[in-house]
Amino acid sequence: MTDRVRRAVEESGGLANAGRGPDHITDPVDPVPVVNIANALTVVRIILVPVFIVALFMAGGHDTGWRIAAAVIFGIAAITDRYDGRLARERGLVTDFGKLADPIADKALIGSALVGLSILGDLSWWVTAVILTRELGVTALRFWVLRHGVIPASRGGKLKTLLQAVAIGLYLLPLAGVWHVVAAVIMGVAVVVTVLTGGDYVWQALVLRRRSLRQTGPGRVTAGD
Repeated sequence: MTDRVRRAVEESGGLANAGRGPDHITDPVDPVPVVNIANALTVVRIILVPVFIVALFMAGGHDTGWRIAAAVIFGIAAITDRYDGRLARERGLVTDFGKLADPIADKALIGSALVGLSILGDLSWWVTAVILTRELGVTALRFWVLRHGVIPASRGGKLKTLLQAVAIGLYLLPLAGVWHVVAAVIMGVAVVVTVLTGGDYVWQALVLRRRSLRQTGPGRVTAGD
């Protein structure tokens, strides 16, 4: 009996843990698997980018059937952008891979569409330049202040993404007349919101950095140094 009790105590990790059930707070937590539904949607979006580019430029870039196909592919990719982040947060599937791959997929999709439309002469290059400069600038800004904190996505940023996706989708479709005017108006609004939210991100980054430096103090070293 004594040996049996001793073995039970040793297997349970000592007397302090004898008879203790699993502790969901202090016990080690299994890491989130990289292969999950949220990351799968992100990977699908990345794979769809070259497929979209091929469809966009097929038959000279202005064939009605191929332009509709390109618009459909872009729409599917944009929908995955809508749901991969939500699934990751709601189901606890946030991973380092997802944090890195998601914004890369977003910018690859939007960037390729804007550049492609500009090459085909359907969208002014200055629009593409403004949007891409903002997107790349905000990305660099996030890395610049990463040691001080994370700049959360704002409602304005989400509105910007939605407006860009809708405008690009309309430009991809072989539309004419009033629909082309509607596409141009939505793209114009998207550019304005893009610039305004970019300025807001700059302000947030400066405030975040200033607050972090004030809390840390000039003579202290943070964990990220």
